[in-house]
Amino acid sequence: MRFPLLAKAGALVLVALMLLLVLSRIEGLVWERKARGEEAVRGVEHSHAAAQSVLGPVMERSCVEEWDGASGTGKDRVTTPSKREFTLTQVPGKLVVDGRTKADPLRRGLFKINAWTGHFAATADFPTLAPLQPRPEHPEGRVRCNAPVIMMALSDVRGVRSATVTADGVGLAVSPGTGAAGYASGLHALLPAARVEGEAGAQALSVHVELDLVGTGQLAWVPAADSLRWTLNSDWPHPSFGGQFAPEQREVRGDGFSATWNLSALATTAPADVGRGLALCAPGPAVAATDPADDANAKSDKCLDLMSVAFIDPVNPYVLSDRATKYDLLFIVLTFVAVGLVEVLSGRRVHPVQYLLVGLALSLFFLLLLSLSEHLAFEQAYAAASTACAVLLGVYASSMLGRRLAGLSFGLGIALLYGLLYALLQLEQNALVIGSVMLFAALATVMMLTRRIDWYALFARLRAPAREAAENAR
Repeated sequence: MRFPLLAKAGALVLVALMLLLVLSRIEGLVWERKARGEEAVRGVEHSHAAAQSVLGPVMERSCVEEWDGASGTGKDRVTTPSKREFTLTQVPGKLVVDGRTKADPLRRGLFKINAWTGHFAATADFPTLAPLQPRPEHPEGRVRCNAPVIMMALSDVRGVRSATVTADGVGLAVSPGTGAAGYASGLHALLPAARVEGEAGAQALSVHVELDLVGTGQLAWVPAADSLRWTLNSDWPHPSFGGQFAPEQREVRGDGFSATWNLSALATTAPADVGRGLALCAPGPAVAATDPADDANAKSDKCLDLMSVAFIDPVNPYVLSDRATKYDLLFIVLTFVAVGLVEVLSGRRVHPVQYLLVGLALSLFFLLLLSLSEHLAFEQAYAAASTACAVLLGVYASSMLGRRLAGLSFGLGIALLYGLLYALLQLEQNALVIGSVMLFAALATVMMLTRRIDWYALFARLRAPAREAAENAR
């Protein structure tokens, strides 16, 4: 061959293209499995209960004012009856919520869904019920009101297992629905109308709610009170706090966490927004969006403020596998550089087919990692896949490079690369600095090992056999 270096370079480019095709297929498989996991979560939410947002207890009273409107004068005077419907809303002066949740993970096939069960005790103190006493807007207006409703709204009412409501120590019948037009999903109890009339309405009212609730993934509470204290205890060791308010106190332990929110009406517009009928939205994603405009935790003019917590898995095998595949090409390039460096320094020629086999072994690591992580803990899956590939490449390199010591060094180098990749996966915030230092170290090693090589003389020696073969053919 007249140009052996050019031919080998072309062969290596072809090998690289073939490996890129293999890597793209593996990355596509990672995305497919990740999408199937999300479908499993949605399926469980449809049959079980989704993430829960809770509003209440809140008092509401529907009223109608009627009056006679007159138009015209004298014989042309016409009296027309008119009416308006309106709702009186009152949030508690003080709301104290004590919540406890337990993990209740569900499975759909290979996929685990972080479901939970919870018990909540909410005590709402209303210093007076005067806001529920209507005043006519017209001089001759006649106002009629229904009995006041103590309501709790939920984003997914299917999660309610049981609920009790007491007012001033007296048990009330609990009915489905909120009885409020703005929040159809939830539960309510009727307070006797006499309790808000006259002098009785000037007295304080204490409402106590016991609620057993289940949900999936996240839990949130609306701070609809003049002052609110929400204490939450859970056996889930990996919480992610979101919404518009972080807990004032938190303690995350290996066996769970505890958190306390303390808010006043000065810090949120939720009490006023409930009267305006803003929507009760489900908690947003646990991880904020990169675009502030898409951040589900940002202040919304359509949804009520939330205090929320997500029950997450810090080691998500599909997220970590996807993150690992982003470094696949870098892995192969560094390995090929190492093999090429051995060729230059030792004079041992490596065939493009051997480059291809080494690249395929490196590529299959990511497939092994994905498949094993569906059945084992991610750390175990990573250790098994990396050990298998490092041993395979070390044994193969012993024959490829012609020396057992060279094969052992090659296998150890691959193991070091896998160790660095694991560090990159675990330390996401420091991935850039670790990756840049790793690339600098690799480049520095190549430069130091080849600093005394006469590249012109080396290329001349490589072209010499081809030139001699051409002359002998003549």
